[in-house]
Amino acid sequence: MHVGIFVEERRRGTSEATAFAEALELAEASEAWGLDGVWLGEIHFNPWRSVQSAPMNLAAFMAARTTRVRIGMAVIVLPLAHPLRIAEEVATVDHLSQGRFDLGIGRSGGARTYDRLGVAYGESQARFEESLAIMREAWKGERFDYEGKFFTVRDTVVSPTPVQKPHPPLRMAANSRETFPWVGRAGLRLFVGLRDVDLPELRVNLEAYREAWREAGHPGDGDVCLRIPVYAAPTEKEALEEPRENITYFFERHQELTRTRLGRNDTGPLDRHAARLEKLKAMDYDEILEKRVAFGTAARLKERLGGLASELGLDGFIVELNPGGLLPMDRMLRTLRILTHEVLPAIR
Repeated sequence: MHVGIFVEERRRGTSEATAFAEALELAEASEAWGLDGVWLGEIHFNPWRSVQSAPMNLAAFMAARTTRVRIGMAVIVLPLAHPLRIAEEVATVDHLSQGRFDLGIGRSGGARTYDRLGVAYGESQARFEESLAIMREAWKGERFDYEGKFFTVRDTVVSPTPVQKPHPPLRMAANSRETFPWVGRAGLRLFVGLRDVDLPELRVNLEAYREAWREAGHPGDGDVCLRIPVYAAPTEKEALEEPRENITYFFERHQELTRTRLGRNDTGPLDRHAARLEKLKAMDYDEILEKRVAFGTAARLKERLGGLASELGLDGFIVELNPGGLLPMDRMLRTLRILTHEVLPAIR
């Protein structure tokens, strides 16, 4: 059972320097307290939310500050950069981390970032597929050619090649119901979250992933990591009341992001976005607790996380310590300490 933390949010009111310092502090605590991984997001043009516009640079620096914990991307948005450049950077961080790098890949739901970088969001799936194919060829360290709709590669050798062979472990993010079977057919490990879907929807999507995985002839039953907000406290009252404002704000913000998709014709079916928006608007705190998060004492979290692992057939958790950015650092570290010292020994 892989257990890591997701580092992306900039705490409200902190400086950019503090945001980077706290990310490094969390990575060092994760290393010291026995977690398996630290996963970084990629966020552009949103300084109030995150400073992680160049997460590969941060990954390299984290690798230098740690010796054991794995460093991962959750995720690199492949269509926003040239795949040869991504392949080079991935291999470089894999070397600097001495083979402790994991590569999460995706295409993101942030269409406005695509607009600002001059990339058509409607092309994101096709660009993603071309990019992944080119990167896999590049990592072989051999001269190759590629002819696609968006990219052409001629007589090219990429250096360095990754330490991990044939490349760092790949894990793909999926949100839409169409993406889950695609990931299964491709034989890729899966990232899932509870932002756009709740637990009942996720169960259905995971069935589609695993069915496609088996039909494609891949061994086993796939590999699934769940990204989930977690809050731990000594008492049940503290565990439920202290994170209320933070997680409520997070889903209110997610409503606004979902609303921006309604005025576009390149982000998928509009009726689906409208239905998701209505569900988010109707969701109260009790429903958030039931279907979207894991909050509680150590005893409650053992029950909650252990139950989710068994029910969903999970291979790991990626813990979000501060999804709304409103919690103080000491509360994040308290959650991390309770999780690592009291909860994980019982569920791993």
